[in-house]
Amino acid sequence: MNSIDKKISEIYSVSSIKSDFIKEWFLKKHYAKRIPMIQFCFALYEEKRIVGVCSFGQTPSIQLNQSLSNGLYNVIELNRLIVDDDVKKNALSFFVSKCLKLLPSPLIVVSFADTEKNHHGYIYQATNWMYTGLNAERFEWKSKTRPNLHYRNIAERYKGIDKSKIKDLHKKPLSRKHRYVFFIGSKKQKKQMMSNLKYNIQPYPKGENKKYDASYKPNTQIKLF
Repeated sequence: MNSIDKKISEIYSVSSIKSDFIKEWFLKKHYAKRIPMIQFCFALYEEKRIVGVCSFGQTPSIQLNQSLSNGLYNVIELNRLIVDDDVKKNALSFFVSKCLKLLPSPLIVVSFADTEKNHHGYIYQATNWMYTGLNAERFEWKSKTRPNLHYRNIAERYKGIDKSKIKDLHKKPLSRKHRYVFFIGSKKQKKQMMSNLKYNIQPYPKGENKKYDASYKPNTQIKLF
């Protein structure tokens, strides 16, 4: 049996990895070019070579958590999903499914697909997430002199201060994002999660995806254990 005929599960494997080992994936390969807040991190391996990274961490807001769980269950965000361009068909859905199975239970996972990048969340559709529509129109404060300064740093720096009076700051409208939700737990727990969900389940969005350049090859490519 050659590699083309092999099942995806025979070609690839998934295991947890320390985010410190794969900083390049976040900083140079993903379009956001920054390291998110990470609680769980996994790597996709082809033999001993890392060909993908997926991370989960704190959600953007307390309000989102309340809308998803009413405070009864922990909520995390799938905040980065990066794979090499040449991974085989269905490798991405295999990767996401394996990552979800490796997370603790019970848990609610949310993820977003950015409309500004022409993303529709097809990977979440392929792995049976629930689509709950677009997020609300929002803006963030940006620094005129330091445009790459993250909004969380700005919020901490000017905590308790009227930001509209800071000459260096201006409001930047944020692109809207498709919001997907996935429940992890027993049948009873999932039923309770659904009853507390404050978003309506909607039909999956469709459209032509626009791929960003993920051709960068990180130095850390070999399995470390």
